[in-house]
Amino acid sequence: MANIKSQKKRNRQNDARHERNKAVRSELKTRVKTANTATDTGAESAPEAVRMAQKRLAKAGAKGRIHKNQAARRISRVMKRQSAGA
Repeated sequence: MANIKSQKKRNRQNDARHERNKAVRSELKTRVKTANTATDTGAESAPEAVRMAQKRLAKAGAKGRIHKNQAARRISRVMKRQSAGA
């Protein structure tokens, strides 16, 4: 455990960021899974689910929660899957 005050603060900040990033990544997985399921089953809510997944992925990439290229790749995969199912 750190003795230095600034290191204690840094540890608290890192823990907070870790939890926030974990929550965002978990939500991304859920959104993508929902979009893929809706697309595969041909549900009426598929376009909305894809739009929300795309929005969340782009936001996470812009904020640095995931790498920008990873966000672009995952958006591309979701869109490709939607256009193949449509």
